[in-house]
Parts: sequence; structure tokens; C-alpha cells
Amino acid sequence: MMPEMTGTLTPFRHRVFRALWIASLASNLGTWMHGIGAAWLITDLTTSAALIALLAFASAAPTFLLALPAGALTDVVDRRRLLLVAQWFMAVVAATLAVISVFDLATIPVLLAMTFLLGVGTALNQPVWAAIVPELVPREDLPQALVLNGTAFTAAQAVGPALGGVIVAASGVEAVFALNALSFLGQIWVVWRWRRPADEHRLPAEHVAGAMNAGLRYLRFAPALQTVLVRAGAFIFGMSALFALLPTIGRTRLELGPSQYGLLFGALGVGAVAATVVVPRVRDRLGLDALVALSSLTMVALLAGMAVFRDPLPIYGLMALAGVGQMGVMSSFNLAAQSALPSWVRGRGLALYTLVFQFAIAAGAIVWGTLASTVGISTALLAAAGVVAASNMLALRFSLAGAAGRDMTPVRWPEPQVAVTPDPDDGPVLITAEWRIDPAERPEFATAMAALRRARRRDGAIRHGVWYDLNDPCRVVESYIVQSWGEHLRQRERATESDRQAWLTARAFHRGDEGVAVGWHLLLRPELVGTPREVSD
Repeated sequence: MMPEMTGTLTPFRHRVFRALWIASLASNLGTWMHGIGAAWLITDLTTSAALIALLAFASAAPTFLLALPAGALTDVVDRRRLLLVAQWFMAVVAATLAVISVFDLATIPVLLAMTFLLGVGTALNQPVWAAIVPELVPREDLPQALVLNGTAFTAAQAVGPALGGVIVAASGVEAVFALNALSFLGQIWVVWRWRRPADEHRLPAEHVAGAMNAGLRYLRFAPALQTVLVRAGAFIFGMSALFALLPTIGRTRLELGPSQYGLLFGALGVGAVAATVVVPRVRDRLGLDALVALSSLTMVALLAGMAVFRDPLPIYGLMALAGVGQMGVMSSFNLAAQSALPSWVRGRGLALYTLVFQFAIAAGAIVWGTLASTVGISTALLAAAGVVAASNMLALRFSLAGAAGRDMTPVRWPEPQVAVTPDPDDGPVLITAEWRIDPAERPEFATAMAALRRARRRDGAIRHGVWYDLNDPCRVVESYIVQSWGEHLRQRERATESDRQAWLTARAFHRGDEGVAVGWHLLLRPELVGTPREVSD
């Protein structure tokens, strides 16, 4: 039995979270060792900064291409099984690269192709891994669980590169590739033993294509999620210069060996581990926007310092400082993204977040690599530092505080009371609601209905309108269309406490003696397809 825990370690009280965290730490160690091996191998094969930067592009591009389908799969299929598939796939790819390296068959195209395939596994793994965290801990432990997840990544970042550098120097790159393949086995074992509770769905599962459309529709009508994506994309685009150019800087500018290069990268992780204790306290005092602004300045200092210094010693210190800042920024973005997403669309929403993350990395790798090859590494680094600094100005328009303030607790609306029961695939369905509104309060009611409209559209409506009766100035008809009867029933299961508050705000303007009158209407097609078949009692 685990001892009582408080503060930073509170989420470790939950057994499955604890076991997955330990397995994730081991897997992240393998990933960071692999990264050092891949970076060292490509600098053996070429000295072109643009070609070397393609390694970061090959790693990030699959997520850009597959993030939304992977997020839809996360919300449609069993998350446990999807995790197992992703982990096994990455283990096989890493083992294959190890064999290729043993027989000295690795070329730049082969290395980039295998890196791309590992990115495919990552694209499948990331949204489902992020989506299960709220299933493993209660809501009050979620912020610290996200910080601990970041710690598992950054603790491995502190040790993995240094360890990977030592192994590359002693045994070659094939050794770290093989160890990376083995590192996935711990997660596979824990996930295989995890008995995840079955999802309580009374309706047939969504189709993947429909789930993808629902995810994009949710994004369109979710300003809180849009805020996170804009802020994260701008910061990460600037920060990506670090990962795109560091192999070139370490190998040619600082003239580091593999062990020293690993230590340089590990310094970033050391700072991030130290931030585990600091970040929650600073976040509680300053809030998300101030924490991101303060933390991003450390990345500005690192990028500018790498442009100026030729001695590795000050860069080690700046890397550690930037590690603290990186944890502050990324944990804030992660928390805001999780807070903006209800359970039903969490996989798709986090996939979109990952898509923006990896697109910014991939685009940055091309931009900063090309810029470094044409105008010089120092100029590219200073330009990237300027982008990171300027990204803080977005807080004036896109505040993370609002994104993290929504209540995503599920709320299930009552079952529709209808005289006939359509099949789930029948539709479209028109829903109408009749309101009695004082004409003098129409402007305020319109504002309330705008918020309710966003909630309706996020949860499944493909059209929404509010109609004023020209013969009865107090009568207002709200109408919205849903693709099918089954989708409307899903819509009622998708509601959150924030959605309910939007409805209650609008309901406060209703002046009728009875409640708001709701009606359901099924489109009658000429060929009678989609007509009700079963009459209810």
C-alpha cells in the first residue's frame, strides 16, 4: 500500500498512473538515447545544415499528416488496444533500424525513412496517451499529473542524451537503437495488464470519417481550444530552431564528442526536472499567461546565447535555464488544452494540438535549416529568438486563462420525448425550441443565444438559427439541424457543465408560464427512406 502523498507526488497514489509513469520514463529514456544516435549518425553522413535539419522534419511530419485520424481513432476505438498497437509498431521499427545499422546499411534516405516510420507510431501514440491521463486520476489531481508526465519526459531528457552519448562512443549507434526498441516493452506490459473500464455508450460507435468531421467542427466553435493552438504554434515555431540546429552547432561549431553532445542536450532536461517543483507554485501565484511569458524568456536567452557564444560552458548553463522555462511553457499549454476539451472529443482535440506542435517543429526545421545554410547559424538563431519573444504579444488577444477556466464535467440531457422512434442512421433531424422573450431584452438574449449556438454547434449541430415571429413579438423560435437521430442522441451525451450554464443563461430570459417547448422533426424523403419505423409506447 502506498504511503499518503501530498503536493507534487499526489497522482502517484493511483496505481495505474504510477505504473504507466514508470514505464513511460523508461520508454522516454530510450527515445532520447535514440535521438542522440540518430543525430550523430546523420552528422557522420553529411555536414549540410539543411539536410541535418530534415531529421527533425522527418520525425514531425507524420504527426502533421496523421494527427487528426489518430485522434479520431482515440475517441472511436478502445484506447488500450490502440496504445498496444502503437507501442508494438515503434518497437519493431526501432529494432529494424538497429539491424540496419549493425550491417552498415544506413544512408540518409534510409535514416530519414525509419525516422518517419517512428513518427507514424508517435502520431498514433500521442493523442491516446494524453487522452487517458484524465481517466487515471481525478480532476483535482490532473494539473499535477500533467506536470509529472512532463517530468517523465524531461527526466529522461536529462539522463537519456548523456547516456546515449556514452553508449554511442562505446558501442556505436546500433546499440542505442536496440535499447530504444527494448524500452517500449515496459509500456506494452503495463498497458496489456491494465483492465480499462468499458466505455458506457448506448449508441453505435462513430465512424472515423464522421469523428474527424466532428473534431474539426468542435475546433471551429471552441475559442478556448483555438487560443491554445495559436499560442502553442507561435512559441514552438521559434523554439524549433533549437532542435533543428543543435546537432550542427554541437558537432561543427562547439566541436563536441558524442558524450559531450549528450550532456549538452541533457542539461535542458536537468532544468526541466528542477522545474517540476517550481512550476506549480509559480503558476498558482502568477497564472498561465504570466508563467508562459516569464518562461519563454529563458528560451529567448538560450537561442540568443547560442548565436553569440563559441564556448560550450555558458551554453550548458543556458540550456539548464531554458529547461525550466520549457517545462513552464509546455505544461501551461497542456493544461489549457486538457481543460478546453470534454471527454468525448479529447483524443481529437489533443491530436489537433499535437498536429500544430509537430507542424511548427517541421516547418521550423525547414525554415531555420534553410536560413542557417544561406545567411548563417547565428542569424537564424537570433531570428528564432525574436519569434519566441514576439509570441508573448499574442496573450493580448489569446489569453490562456479563459481557455483553462471552462468546466468540462459531463452533463447528460434527458431523453427526447417523441411519439415515434427513428433508427440511429435516420435523418437529418430538425430540433426546434420556442421561447417567450420580452422584446426589450432581445439584445441581451441574442448575446446569450450566441454562446448557446457555439455549444450546439460544438456538440453536433450542422446548422443553427434564431427566428423572431413577425406576428408575435414575444415568440422566438430556435432551430438547429443534426445529421442523424443517432448523432442527436450523441449530442445530448456530449454536453458539459459549461454547455448547461450557457443554456441556463439563455433560459433566464424565458418569460413563458411553461418551460421552453422543444420539438423534434425528421426529414421525410420522397422515397420514404429514413421514415420512422417503430412506434413507441
